[in-house]
Amino acid sequence: MLTSVVGSLNLKHYTEQWTGEEYEKIYIEVEPWMVQPDPKVTRNFIMSMTATDLMMRGRATWYVTSRSAATGRPLSFQWLPQAMVTFLDQLGPQWFGFSDSPMFNGVAIRPEDTIQFIAPQQGLLYAGARSITTSLKLDQAAERFASTEIAAGYLQQTDASEPMSSEDLGELAAAWANARRVSAVGALNSAVTWKEFSSDPSKLQLVESRQFQALELSRQTGIPAYLLGIGVPGSFTYSNAQQARQDLYLFGAKWILDVIAETLSMVLPRGRFVEFDLDDFLAENAMIEDIATEDPASMRAPAPGPSPRMTPPSAPDMEDS
Repeated sequence: MLTSVVGSLNLKHYTEQWTGEEYEKIYIEVEPWMVQPDPKVTRNFIMSMTATDLMMRGRATWYVTSRSAATGRPLSFQWLPQAMVTFLDQLGPQWFGFSDSPMFNGVAIRPEDTIQFIAPQQGLLYAGARSITTSLKLDQAAERFASTEIAAGYLQQTDASEPMSSEDLGELAAAWANARRVSAVGALNSAVTWKEFSSDPSKLQLVESRQFQALELSRQTGIPAYLLGIGVPGSFTYSNAQQARQDLYLFGAKWILDVIAETLSMVLPRGRFVEFDLDDFLAENAMIEDIATEDPASMRAPAPGPSPRMTPPSAPDMEDS
């Protein structure tokens, strides 16, 4: 959800001029790399992957693939998966500045040829490690209940039967489980009985636990819970699609957009900056607002009924000759 917002926005290029009271933005022509930072992939891809690294690992890295012969400034970039990038002078997960010893896939690369994006917070893989681990365990538990066609239980020998070894019991349990997966009908002799566990997902509170963990992850990512369909009493609610889009931008995507824009501005000459173009995003909100505020009466179809007759114009009076 967050990466789709970041990847769909264009970049704008501007400079600032002092008006006597405040700085005024003066937009200028964008450079080619602002339209497509990596000539081999789309801008949506490289921006979305950068946003994912910032959110999950707290850091993202681009590699400079070409430079201007006149100015030496970067002309194209390549996104480096952060899982394959290490920094010898910063082990993380708390990043504190530009690294002078980056390595990609175990090979040292020049720090001058890297663009390093640093998030203002720890990545979700570190700050939310416990929430992710718990969510995975709950998901595995739900998968076990979903893949088992019969209720959980155990096989128990009757008092009149001869004791069985642990190996025999294991083989019997495996054969019983396989038979029940293949067919809905199972057969047991008088020496063994089937005992069903009284626990089920509702008694184990698996549904409530998964709901709570989804809420925890929404807090970690900054996405409002209602946008993920998580109902929480007393939490924020939204009244229309316009407010939902604004909340997604303010609470979830804004910090990622700011990190990318401010870092890329450091590549430009002094006094020139880049920012994400939110005009389309806000224009769609305005369109939604216009549709919502349009008079419903003007949109109704005319009431059924006989069509009015057209009265022909009266012929002019003829004077008697």
